[in-house]
Amino acid sequence: MKTHRIAVMPGDGTGPEVTVEAVKVLQAAAQKFGFKVDLTDYDFGGERYKKTGETLPDSAIPELRKFDAILLGAIGHPDVKPGILEKGILLKARFALDQYINLRPVKLFPGVETPLKDKTPEDIDFVVVRENTEDAYCGMGGVSHYGTQDEVAVQTAMYTRMGVERAIRYAFEYAKKRNAKKAWKGLSDDDKKAGKIGQLTLVGKTNVLTFLYDLWERAFHEIGEADYKNVKRDYNHVDACCMWFVKNPQWYDVIVTGNMFGDIITDLGAMIQGGMGIAAGGNINPEGVSMFEPIGGSAPKYTGQNVINPLAAICSAQMMLDVALGETQAAEAIEKVVMDVTGTKMKSMAAGRMGYSTSEVGDLVAQGVADYKG
Repeated sequence: MKTHRIAVMPGDGTGPEVTVEAVKVLQAAAQKFGFKVDLTDYDFGGERYKKTGETLPDSAIPELRKFDAILLGAIGHPDVKPGILEKGILLKARFALDQYINLRPVKLFPGVETPLKDKTPEDIDFVVVRENTEDAYCGMGGVSHYGTQDEVAVQTAMYTRMGVERAIRYAFEYAKKRNAKKAWKGLSDDDKKAGKIGQLTLVGKTNVLTFLYDLWERAFHEIGEADYKNVKRDYNHVDACCMWFVKNPQWYDVIVTGNMFGDIITDLGAMIQGGMGIAAGGNINPEGVSMFEPIGGSAPKYTGQNVINPLAAICSAQMMLDVALGETQAAEAIEKVVMDVTGTKMKSMAAGRMGYSTSEVGDLVAQGVADYKG
C-alpha cells in the first residue's frame, strides 16, 4: 500500500477549520482507494509570528522538500501588517521550492449560483496556468525619498526565456492531457478537421508591455508550432480577457499567462464559478514538491463559528491527489461527490447560508467518498 507524505499548514483564521475537513475527505479517499497518507502539521502563520517573529524559517525549506506535497489552509492575520505573512510564507515557499506554475481550474459546479445570467456548468469549465515565480513579484525595485513629496517608487517586472518557456510548455501539455479523451467542445469543424484537440489561449498585453509580452508571444508560437500542432493557439489582451470571462466564458479551454495578470484574472474566475468558497488552486513544481490551497483568504471574522465553506479546501486536496500524488481515481471520486453535494444538498456557497455547518459539509463529502460506486 503506497504512502504519501504530506505537510499540512492550516495557517490563520478559518484555515484550520477548512483544513480539518479537507484532511477528513483525504483520509476517507485513502481508505476507499487503498493508499495511506502520512500527515505532518506545521504552525506557520500569524500566531507563530506574533510569538516568535518568524514567518517561514530557512530551516523549513529543506524539510518541506522531503514531502510528496503540501496542503495549505489560509494565510492572513488581522493583527499582522498585510504583506508580512504573505511574503514571508507564501511567496517564500513558492520561490524557494520553485513552484513555477499556479494552476487554477475555473469550473462551475451543479447547483452553484454564478453572477453570469444563463450560464451553466457547460459554459464555465476552463483552467488558468499562471507563471508563478517571475514578473513584478521578484522584489526587484525600491523607494527613494520615502515619505516626502519627492518620493519615487520602482517595482520592476522581469521575465526570463527559461521561466516563460517552462510555463508555456506546462500549459500545452495540460491542454493535451485535458483533451486526450474528448476534444474541447469549443472547437470549430475546421479545427477538428485540422486535427486540433484543444485550445491554449495566451493572455498578455503586447500593445503596451511590448518587451515582456513579445517574449511571451514569440515563445508561445515557436513552442506551439514545433511541438504542439494539435493544440489550437489563441491570444487575448488581458483587458479583453476580463470582458470575455464575463460575456463568453465558454470560449476558454486552457489559458496561460504571466504572474500578475494571472493573479487578477483567477480571482475573476473564482467569482464566475460561484465565489471563493468553491475555488481551489495549486502551486506546482512538476519536478519537486507542490503546494495546494483554497483561493479565499483566512476570513478571520468567521473564525471558530463552524460556518465557513470548506469545499475550496476539499477541492484543493482533490487537486493534490490528481496533480501531485497520481491518485486520479480518488480525485475523480471526490470531484463527483462534491458535484452531488453542491447540486442536491447545499443551499448556498456563502458562509452561514449553506444549510450545513463547516464540519457537516466535510462529513457529507467524506461519507460520499466512502460510499462511492464509480
